[in-house]
Amino acid sequence: MTTTAEALSAQAAQLPPAERMEVVERILDSLDQPDAALDALWATEASDRLAAYRRGEIKAVALSDVIAKYQAAAQRT
Repeated sequence: MTTTAEALSAQAAQLPPAERMEVVERILDSLDQPDAALDALWATEASDRLAAYRRGEIKAVALSDVIAKYQAAAQRT
């Protein structure tokens, strides 16, 4: 980490929790910029997955099953 980042991090650590969360949200928002190329890749992926589902090549999985799988994995670590 650069000295500037270290200094900012140290300053942020001194803030009350609510203000630290505000800083975090602003930083995350600054990283969440639209990327047309990435959006196009995801659109293609979603379209391909839907087509495969409709052809019967893949099956849907219940959300509750997915959550249970990852909760079980988290408990093992």
